[in-house]
Order: sequence, then structure tokens, then C-alpha cells
Amino acid sequence: MDNSAVTELVEKYIAVWNESDDRVRRAMLDEVFTPDGVYVDPMVEADGTAALDTYISDSQKNFGGMLFTHGAVLTHHDAVHFSWEVGPTGGAPAVTGYDVAFFEGGRISRLYGFFNGF
Repeated sequence: MDNSAVTELVEKYIAVWNESDDRVRRAMLDEVFTPDGVYVDPMVEADGTAALDTYISDSQKNFGGMLFTHGAVLTHHDAVHFSWEVGPTGGAPAVTGYDVAFFEGGRISRLYGFFNGF
């Protein structure tokens, strides 16, 4: 994937975390992840988009009214690394971290999330 396609995919992925409509979010996840995609962070291992959707929905209850954003996108071969944060718009972030993801067929097949200070 070229850099602009990777950045676009990261932007779509971050948008998933900000989407509160369950049906819209699930459709977005199906665009971003392979059907058997795996998401892992210190709190969960979600196998497949349905499990990830449930995790995101549950997480949104803790981050109500907050916005996820991402930082620089670094990529080579079939991998990407980017920082992210979540917090109130215009305010200090509540949580920060970074993700490392791997692609298959233009979608994320595996994503590993890391929380700063965790």
C-alpha cells in the first residue's frame, strides 16, 4: 500500500472509534479490517470485527464526549505505526498510546495497541 492509502486507512480506523451509531460503526469496521482481523491491546484480544465492535462500544461508555485523534503515520511494507490520543475536544488527552498494524488486501489484518504509562 502506498503512504496515502495507509494514512486514509488509519483515518478510517480512528473514525471507527469516534462513531457512536452501531450500524454505521460495524459497516466501517468491515471496510477497515479483514473479516478475521485481530485487535489486541492491554485490556482485550478481540478476534473478528464483531468482537472488536463490542469492545469499541463498551469503551465509548468510558470516553463519552471525547474524541480520538492520531499523530504521524509511519509505514513500510505491510505495516504501519501511529500514535493516538483520546480526550475532550481542545483539552488535554485522557489516554495516549500508539498502534502497530499489519495489512492484508488493503485492510488491517492485525492491530496491536499500546497505552502510554500502562
